[in-house]
Order: sequence, then C-alpha cells, then structure tokens
Amino acid sequence: MARVREQDVTPVMVKIWKIPLAGELSWGRFSGELDRSGVNSSSEPSGRTGVVVQIQVPYGQRDVLHVELDEHRVAGVVHPNQVAVEDERQGLEEVLDHPSECMPFDRFLEDARDVLFIVNDATRPTPTAKVLEVLAPRLASHKISFIVATGSHRAPTAEEYRQIFGRFHDQFRDRIVAHDARRDQDMVYIGKSKSGFQMYINRLAVDAHKIVVIGSVEPHYFAGYTGGRKAFLPGISSYKTIEQNHKFALKMEAQALALEGNPVHEGMMDVLQAMADKEIFAIMTVVDSERRIYASTAGHIRDSFQAIIEKANDVFAVRLREKTDVVVTVAPFPMDVNLYQAQKALDNGKLALKEDGILILVAKCRAGVGQDTFARLLTSSKSPRDVLNHIEGEYKLGYHKVAKWAEIGLWAQIWGVTDLQDSLLEGLFAKPYHDLQAAIDQALQEKGPQAKVLFLMAGSLTVPVV
Repeated sequence: MARVREQDVTPVMVKIWKIPLAGELSWGRFSGELDRSGVNSSSEPSGRTGVVVQIQVPYGQRDVLHVELDEHRVAGVVHPNQVAVEDERQGLEEVLDHPSECMPFDRFLEDARDVLFIVNDATRPTPTAKVLEVLAPRLASHKISFIVATGSHRAPTAEEYRQIFGRFHDQFRDRIVAHDARRDQDMVYIGKSKSGFQMYINRLAVDAHKIVVIGSVEPHYFAGYTGGRKAFLPGISSYKTIEQNHKFALKMEAQALALEGNPVHEGMMDVLQAMADKEIFAIMTVVDSERRIYASTAGHIRDSFQAIIEKANDVFAVRLREKTDVVVTVAPFPMDVNLYQAQKALDNGKLALKEDGILILVAKCRAGVGQDTFARLLTSSKSPRDVLNHIEGEYKLGYHKVAKWAEIGLWAQIWGVTDLQDSLLEGLFAKPYHDLQAAIDQALQEKGPQAKVLFLMAGSLTVPVV
C-alpha cells in the first residue's frame, strides 16, 4: 500500500481526470500524516503574529532559501513519502540473481559477444553509479559499451558524466557515447507504430548482441512513469520519432500515473515490441528523497517495469485533503538544470492548486531555458490562448511543454524564483522574483487573509492527489 502524507485526513474518492491509473490507485489506498520536516516553529517572530514557522526550501544543488510564515497560513510541506530502505547492494544482488521472466544476469552475459548498456542522462535521479558498483565484478571479462539515453536533450557535460558514472567514468570513458537524436545517419528504421509514426532508433542498439538497461521509475507528467520503455523512446530514438510520439502529450489521457489508454506510453511500447527479438536485460530502481535505492527489479524490460510501479507510488504519490490558493513547487537538483526540465514541477504543482490560484516555481535553471522551441513560441505569442491556437495548427518537439505551460496560464498565475533574467520570464507569461519570501508574501496578500500556501519540495517528482 502506498504511503501518502495527508493533513487533517478526510476520506475522499481519488480521481485524476477519470483516467485509469497504473498501480490501481483508488479510494482508501492512501493514509498517513503530512510531513513537516524542514519546518521550525517560533512563538515570537518579528513582524508576525501567533506561531511562526521557518521553512527551508532547496535551491540548486546546495543552496537553501529560508521562508518565515504564520503557521495558520501554511497548508503543508510535502516531501516524497518516507519509506524504509534496506540494504541497497543486497537488494540489487537479489534481483540480478532472481530476475523476472529472464535468466539470471550472469547467465545472460555468458554467451554475449558484446553488451550495450543504456543509461539515463543527468536530468534523472537514476542511481547508475550505485548499480555499476554491483555489476562491475560481473563485467570484467565481457566486451561492454555505454550509450547515454539523452532523448532530445544535449549531451552531458564533463561534470554530468561524473554525476552519472561516478568513479567508473574514468574506467569506461572511451566506451561511452551520448545519443544524438539529430544525427540521422546514426538511426535505423525498425517499423511503424500502431498510431502511424515511423520508429527510428540508434544503430548501436540494433547492432548490439545484447542490451542492458539501467533505469529508475518515477511519475512522469505525460508518459505516466519514467523507466522501462523510455530507455528506447525517447532515450535513443531519432528526433523525428520523439517529436511524433511526444505530440500525443497534448492528449488528456497523457498524464502522470496513467498508463492504460495513454497514447505516449503506448507508442513507447510499440518500439519495445519492434525490438522483441533483441535480448534485453533491464535493471529498474526507485529511489527515495535522499537518492537511496528503495526498491529494485530486474529481468524482462516490460515485467521489471510493471513490477516496480507500486514502489514508485509508495514514494511519490501524495494525497492531499484539499487544494490551496498558493502552491510553491520546487524543481530539485538535477531536474532544475533548465526551465524546459523544471516545467515538470509546474505540471505536478497545478494538481494541488485552486482555480485562479498562484503557482510559484522554484528552480535555479543553471543552464538557462533549455530547448529554444520552448521559449520561442511563448515569447512570440500575445497570450496563453494565442499559444494554444498556434499549436493546434502546427506541432514541433517542445510544444507539448509549451502547451502545458500555457494551459495553466488560462486559469492560474505562474510566478518564478529562478536565476533567469526577469525579461525572459515575463515573456513566458510568468512573474519573476528573486526572493521567495517576497513572492509568497505578495501572493498571500493578493489571495486574502484566509489563503494558505502549500510547499511541494520535490515538485518534479511528487504527484499530489486531491
């Protein structure tokens, strides 16, 4: 049973757009108390009345923003659920030796002429280096190589390569390549999806004798969940294939926690089906808020993914009693790399926001905006409605994020605490701030004396269910 933090618990029927949810999330599935860690109380603060809470909000990899609020103005502080983490290494060893619908890992490697490892880039919390610590002794006599599944993202920086591979980066440096979705000469056609788009993936995967996928599973705002099939699409697919699949993110059925009937997920599964003859061993993980491995599965890529979804829900699905007037949603490191990635925190945060509310994004955006298409359409449009009208007539990769951003702008305000230039955020229909305390004070003043603020400390990953 998933643990979901809740304040003043009142039984409610859980509904998200009435879409079937993976893991069969339903009424009565959630219980628990709203976490208040990171909150300190003071009875005599300066300039405030009653009990004041001091809240520490993460910003970037190491910085912290400090906020003081009257306790009655705080609806809650939400973190990923606390879960019991056992021996991480032992858990990995167990699933490698007893995988799902697949031979043990060592037997899988026995006759391998070569093995391609598909690993996530630095925008995901995947514990790749920890997994390699367990795998390394088993790989000594095998010919292995790595491809970083960047999807349409840029290649990792030198720092990010070390973040991904840890101490193994130097050892495997000359055997690591980053997928480049725009290099058509590197792509191989593997068929057409059921929805009609052409599927091209990186030649390295097609030519490899065997493949090992290292991934992590978290809620994803339009694919349902990360992990599993996402290693191939978008991970190592061509730009055009990613673009055609991601266009389905505009559909209502494409949302967090939903797999059944989700057209984005279904397109990803079509790529796996086209690769059915390839020998693939998948290692899936779920990490907690401290990046410890809470759960792991291994074996067949489809079965290992399905088997760990419940564990992802344990950590990341949080039920709230009611929506609030102001939501502070944090894109935590490394999901705060740019605005293109940080947008996921907005899409989850909106689920906890009242209509006509204020959604405050906290994201360092240390690498700027990210994909140019994302900002270009927003800054060239007169209004959020104008943006959506444009997308109806033309779709480009990145417009799915633009649409999600613009849709929020139709019924709520977006404010941002980032390192971006004020003029840039203003062009994106967002109100810029560089002081979170000032932003919250202004938001509460605007919404009135009864308004409250909710903090989502890992907004990119935590899915509120109201």
